[in-house]
Amino acid sequence: MKQALLHLDHQLFNLINGQWHTPWTDAFIPMLREPFMWAPLYLFLVLFVTINFGWRGFWWIAFFLLTFGLADQSSLHIKDFFDRVRPCRNPDLAGTVRILVSYCPQSGSFTSNHAANHFALGTFCFLTFRHINKWFASLFFVWAIAICYAQVYVGVHYPFDVTGGAILGIFLGFMSGSFFQRRIRLEPELTT
Repeated sequence: MKQALLHLDHQLFNLINGQWHTPWTDAFIPMLREPFMWAPLYLFLVLFVTINFGWRGFWWIAFFLLTFGLADQSSLHIKDFFDRVRPCRNPDLAGTVRILVSYCPQSGSFTSNHAANHFALGTFCFLTFRHINKWFASLFFVWAIAICYAQVYVGVHYPFDVTGGAILGIFLGFMSGSFFQRRIRLEPELTT
């Protein structure tokens, strides 16, 4: 069973990294995983919650950062435990992996920190914004999926690495988002 899953993981990796590409996607998709690409989104979120929700917005920012930290550290500990070799460092795949980043990280591959972090944040944002606008809140999952796909596309993770990171992130984002919604919740400040 384990061998069949690993074989499927490698086949999916080969499709995403080795076959489903064009010069345009080679130029665009690697940018999706870069923090600077998303800086305007983070700035928008900070301004949106502080302007519209006052002190609750500051608590939202604190929980957003806490969610990120929990996901990042949890994924690092799992990564240390499994110590899976990244595709860009796998000697069995040498010469077949398209590496579209400037370096291949030294850390293990399972679970993907990018996936854990962005699914945790995406889930947190969905839970805290869905009462405001479900369509807008749902876009955070599209954001997380795009970043996960990019991680496989550039050759630094296998599909199961990002899947594991996504599951971890959803769990942690659900925990922090649910707690925030029960205790604080984004509601407009009442002015008298």
